[in-house]
Amino acid sequence: MWLGRISRWGSEGARRALSRYFSILEGMEEPVFSITKRVEVRFKDGLSFDELWNLHAEGMDKLRENDLSEKPEKNLLELKALIASRILESCTLCEIKCRVNRREGIGYCRVRESLIASDFLHYGEEPELVPSYTVFFSGCNFRCVFCQNWDISQHRVGVEHVPEFMALKIEEAFRRGAKNVNFVGGEPTPHLPFILETLRHVRVPIPVIWNSNMYMSEEAMRLLDGIVDVYLADFKWGNDRCALRYSKVPRYWEVVTRDFLLAAGHFGAEFLVRHLVMPDHLDCCTRPVLEWIAENLGKDVRVNVMFQYRPEYRADEYPEISRGLSVEERQKAAQIVGELGFRNALVS
Repeated sequence: MWLGRISRWGSEGARRALSRYFSILEGMEEPVFSITKRVEVRFKDGLSFDELWNLHAEGMDKLRENDLSEKPEKNLLELKALIASRILESCTLCEIKCRVNRREGIGYCRVRESLIASDFLHYGEEPELVPSYTVFFSGCNFRCVFCQNWDISQHRVGVEHVPEFMALKIEEAFRRGAKNVNFVGGEPTPHLPFILETLRHVRVPIPVIWNSNMYMSEEAMRLLDGIVDVYLADFKWGNDRCALRYSKVPRYWEVVTRDFLLAAGHFGAEFLVRHLVMPDHLDCCTRPVLEWIAENLGKDVRVNVMFQYRPEYRADEYPEISRGLSVEERQKAAQIVGELGFRNALVS
């Protein structure tokens, strides 16, 4: 029944762009985190950060060389979880790099412990993803003035689960037909240590979706390599000026384009890139974003150019975005997609 559902819901464009993801769904390949669990690494307590990162590099070489063990005493996923946990002591998981000791205090992202605002089988994502077991964390490293999830992104809300229990919930969702586990928010990046520790305990072959604003630090990107099957990546802004005005983040273009290029080299990872078209931002954002994607990720990448913008939260304080999209703006966005020759795009 499940395989039949995959075939019916997998459009030709989605299958071309996300071939490995569909192979996982059809039981022909494994999620990458499952493979990472079979990479043996030997480490002990008390090692320095440099020593841990050196072991991590050796483990990633083994992963790429398919040097696997059936039941390693310690594995690469465990090492990633340990490094991520150590980073919490002076947090640099995102590019804000607030360096707060999140074992004792709350970071810029408003996260200390991981709080889950909601989790459920989500049917509102792209067709190839649904039903998606979507885990909404609270907290975010952005301050988007139009955020539709501001009630969880800008506040500390939700319940705390131990990783072992979260793993059981993921396994139960898989048995109920979830095609993936989709880590989102808010923003998942501040919760990377919890997510890695959770995946250590997951025993089902469920693909991992990283639903993110792509403002991770280089350290976080290294830890995500060998974990993520699909980057459900939000590419918001075509320049730093708009990013600073509406999302309150510096160096946006430099950081996000860097992280996209890093993710393109990650083991087994594929992309579904979202771009939310903003009113009055076709020339400054939509066109340069899509041009960069076409040039750097290719015209076969899965892109969703979205018309779902609505002015929420504090958008009424910014007159230029305090309205919905016009018919002409939608038409122009669709025209740009066509001009750039994307072969597997959604325009919705």
